[in-house]
Amino acid sequence: MSNKIAVLPGDGIGQEITEQAARVLTALGLELELEWAPVGGAAYDLHGHPLPETTLNLAKSSAAVLFGAVGDWKYDSLARELRPEQAILGLRKAMGLFANLRPAILYPQLANASSLKPEVVSGLDILIVRELTGDIYFGQPRGVQTLSDGPFAGDRQGFDTMHYAETEVRRIAHVAFQAAQQRQKKLCSVDKANVLETSQFWRDIMIEVAKEYPDVSLSHMYVDNAAMQLVRAPKEFDVIVTGNLFGDILSDEAAMLTGSIGMLPSASLNASNQGLYEPSHGSAPDIAGQNKANPLATILSAAMLLRYSLNQGAQADRIERAVQQVLEQGLRTPDIHEANTQLVGTQEMGDAVIQALN
Repeated sequence: MSNKIAVLPGDGIGQEITEQAARVLTALGLELELEWAPVGGAAYDLHGHPLPETTLNLAKSSAAVLFGAVGDWKYDSLARELRPEQAILGLRKAMGLFANLRPAILYPQLANASSLKPEVVSGLDILIVRELTGDIYFGQPRGVQTLSDGPFAGDRQGFDTMHYAETEVRRIAHVAFQAAQQRQKKLCSVDKANVLETSQFWRDIMIEVAKEYPDVSLSHMYVDNAAMQLVRAPKEFDVIVTGNLFGDILSDEAAMLTGSIGMLPSASLNASNQGLYEPSHGSAPDIAGQNKANPLATILSAAMLLRYSLNQGAQADRIERAVQQVLEQGLRTPDIHEANTQLVGTQEMGDAVIQALN
């Protein structure tokens, strides 16, 4: 198995947080080959494109990609195909990364940092499985046109297309059912089948695939109700599977239940478990270079990288235990800082995790 990891730090705080995650990986003492390359706005500045061919080839030839974050306001005036965010979409498509795993875990030490009451979220442990390469984000046709007839003739109209192929739904269903088998054997499929043909199609296939997993209990929920239940009774969920658009929204909502989006890792996998691993948060250019960013989501993403793409589950456990130990010690970056805890910076948090590893 290849031990090459492409490290793509990106923009804003991306450089700082990936540096700490890379230090943690190196501290494990494994024979890993880490190779760095620019992506996003940083790549545009150097090469005139957010995903240069050299960066894409490195990602495709690596066992896994450790990704920071992309985006900055200064690139908002660029044509859409040249904006930093197009890099992540290009990587997903080129690498076939169809399954996004977003755990939302509330660490006991951060129960008071959640926006919900501790009794509502204490013990929270949800896994959201989001389909990543289909749906309205990639559907064609899309664009802006001028209407030639109807009540709004002469108006400009923006349009996007939501669709899913059967294979796309079946393969994400299998990922979700298999994940549920490793947990509490409860899977909730989220859709909008009461109004969308695409969602009814999604639900029908989920019901068909469920026959192959008789040990897993499958339920269905409309996305609006799911959004409400996530803040009313989030611990009722175990594994959630949903499409690209709904998953994008619900996973960010679930993230805030944990106290800070700066704590949440993610994995995006293809059929061969080659994956892209990144924190769930953005590039936060307003605090870039100030040693304020929380690197724990990226460090935990590195743990997921070891578990899913390098089959190093024991080493992933080491990192996760080290993060727990650091939190138990009361160390906090600004996003999770509260009374009676010790405020530290990005570098210091990375140092603490490495010390806990040893």
